[in-house]
Amino acid sequence: MKKPPTSSLQKPRATRVDIATRAAGVLIGTACGDALGVPYEFAPKVQVTPSMRGGGMGPYAAGEWSDDTQLAVALAEVAVTGANLATKASLDNIAERMLRWLKGGATDVDSQTRVILQGALDDEGPRSPAHKLAASAAYFHKRTGRSAGNGILPRAGVLGLSRVESRQLTAEAARAVSCLTHPDPLAGDAVVLWAEAVRYAVTSPPGSTWAGRINIEGGIDLLPLHRQAQWREWVRDALERYFAPPSDNTYVVSAFQAALGAIAATALEEVPDTEAFEQALSRAVQAGGDTDTVAATVGALMGAALGAPQIPQKWVNKVHGWPGLTASDLYDLGAGIAIAGIVGEEAMAQALVGEIDLEGDA
Repeated sequence: MKKPPTSSLQKPRATRVDIATRAAGVLIGTACGDALGVPYEFAPKVQVTPSMRGGGMGPYAAGEWSDDTQLAVALAEVAVTGANLATKASLDNIAERMLRWLKGGATDVDSQTRVILQGALDDEGPRSPAHKLAASAAYFHKRTGRSAGNGILPRAGVLGLSRVESRQLTAEAARAVSCLTHPDPLAGDAVVLWAEAVRYAVTSPPGSTWAGRINIEGGIDLLPLHRQAQWREWVRDALERYFAPPSDNTYVVSAFQAALGAIAATALEEVPDTEAFEQALSRAVQAGGDTDTVAATVGALMGAALGAPQIPQKWVNKVHGWPGLTASDLYDLGAGIAIAGIVGEEAMAQALVGEIDLEGDA
């Protein structure tokens, strides 16, 4: 795994084809990790190789993804337009889709997200959707003192694709979207770090190894100065004790560490590219706890580093879920988000109606 970059801005160093192929792996990877972890969520730890057999808290069909990917898709549908996700208009759009999802598409929802979304739905005032959602989240945090659940982490992959040419804009989007449901600063920090790691992996040179494309410490300088040392310590701890991941991974920091540990263990074993994705996700599930959320988080970054073609076809063929999508749809969404962030909102709108061709080098 790489050391942090010395430059504050890393421009894409791969062609648009490279970027699109890896970006496509992000959402498919998220979905595969989610569906793989669903049957084992909060069940006794599994010693065997996990499989996409369905069940879980949905219950879900074999290969069906849960709320982790459902909410990532809701976010992706806004990101694929090329809009800046940190703007008020985009945040309102995201919040509106999340609220609509709770009313009509949600299968199972983590407790923090459910309470916060329901609070916004119950708000009959004239405020905008994003304002209602953020206010509900702030009230939840004030009442409980806790809003750093791990449910925000699977959305980091989409956020990492939204502005692949800019570390700063990626971090701003990650922080703004996190605050809609997870106002604890540590939740925002974790998403900034994972989103930046995804962005870095997607834009790394085509000749690098998959492990060389993963730079989890590369975004620490994007965090507030007074929390940077703590995050370096948490990252080191995860890398050093990958063989004994946190037993409770419902907290955003421990989920982050569990996901990082699964990837680090896979990198140390130097498995072939064709086996790395499956091994990392299997490790995440075998660690137990909130298996779908942690494995979805692992899947996003491994998909970014390896690219869609290295994700096992047996899983790609099986994954599906709300709102009636398959892996093919996720491929288009992931690639589309990355390209939209490069060409901009207007050019993406023209491309969607066939007025311009977006093929070519970045």
